[in-house]
Amino acid sequence: MLTREENQRLAAVGPGTLIGGLLRWYWHPIAASSELSGNETKFVRLLGEDLVLFKDKQGRLGLIGAYCAHRGVNLAYGMAEEDGLRCPYHGWKYDRSGKCVEQPFEETVRPESGFKDKIKLPAYSAQELGGLVFAYLGPQPEPLLPRWDLLVEENAWREIGHTVTACNWLQTVENILDPVHVEWLHGEFRGYAAEHTGRLERKRKHTRHLKIGFDLAEHGIIKRRILEGESENSDDWKIGHWLVFPNIQKGPDMLRFRVPVDDSRTAQWYLSVHLLNDGEAQRAEEIPFYEMPSPVLNERGQPGWHLLDGDVDIQDNAIFASQGALLDRTQENLGDSDRGIVLYRHLLDGQLKNIEAGKDPINVFRDPAQNVCLKLPTESRERFLTGRLGARTRYAPKYRSLLGGRPPLP
Repeated sequence: MLTREENQRLAAVGPGTLIGGLLRWYWHPIAASSELSGNETKFVRLLGEDLVLFKDKQGRLGLIGAYCAHRGVNLAYGMAEEDGLRCPYHGWKYDRSGKCVEQPFEETVRPESGFKDKIKLPAYSAQELGGLVFAYLGPQPEPLLPRWDLLVEENAWREIGHTVTACNWLQTVENILDPVHVEWLHGEFRGYAAEHTGRLERKRKHTRHLKIGFDLAEHGIIKRRILEGESENSDDWKIGHWLVFPNIQKGPDMLRFRVPVDDSRTAQWYLSVHLLNDGEAQRAEEIPFYEMPSPVLNERGQPGWHLLDGDVDIQDNAIFASQGALLDRTQENLGDSDRGIVLYRHLLDGQLKNIEAGKDPINVFRDPAQNVCLKLPTESRERFLTGRLGARTRYAPKYRSLLGGRPPLP
């Protein structure tokens, strides 16, 4: 159980906060590359800061403060030009460093004033990798964008999902280290929801956890489990899967990023990766993009069962939001199944101490030779690499009916 002050300290992510300062040492996804293929701008809220991502006419990414310094217009309405982004209201233009480089009327009536040279918006780095756009808001010199294995997998077919869940980031990350919820939320509860919807074929056989374990490792925490019918020779125990510090879940064919929008909302990015069949190819702008549902109780205070009898990510999102915008950890009663959550909280404190001592926290990379491909062994990884999947687009088509028939982007 945490005190109220400890809970607030772990949850707060805005500028000037301890955890917000730690998370700023890392690159976080803010967009799918395909989102910028037909529209050059996107409003982004990340770690409590309002920003605009844009791509200029040379194809270069910029990430600057969201609001024009003149009269506060949201630059998501801005017009991308060869060398920057122009505000639609009065034509002020900003380059990728946030510097104001043109003020049409002001320069006409007072060309000698140098007014534009006094104007600069916040600006941060943005890079593309694996079909995602990542942002870095932390101290300089900036570290390398980590090249986790699935982000740089060759001969890979990808799809990307996104949702914003109405809760604090820590609730979503602690779930990664909670193995026992799988047998209940994604087993018993899924079957209960299927009874409500009449889709009984979606029920799963209940399998209990016999043993769980957690190990600190080079890149974070490895979660292990033994289910009924398994032994310590099973992949789930011998290999396990990762919480990649600070906020990434890694499985054999997926990465899940839990990215703080602010103190009460979390953006979740779902990258799924399959091997291409012979002769297939996929460009970043062709990667399917979809919005993952993130359910809340309906206006009568009841669950919408049609969203809850299938996909595990939707079930997770509903439970995250059900804990409230910020879980009151002063009221929690942790048990033996929660050892991974306690370990993660200690890991956060340890990395804060590294920063205080002038050291880089873990997973901050500066040597390109060590960042070519960061391999993260996971359960069933061998089957993923040796077997080509005939089924494509695991998520996007499934959600067309849930999203009013709209196809995924692009």
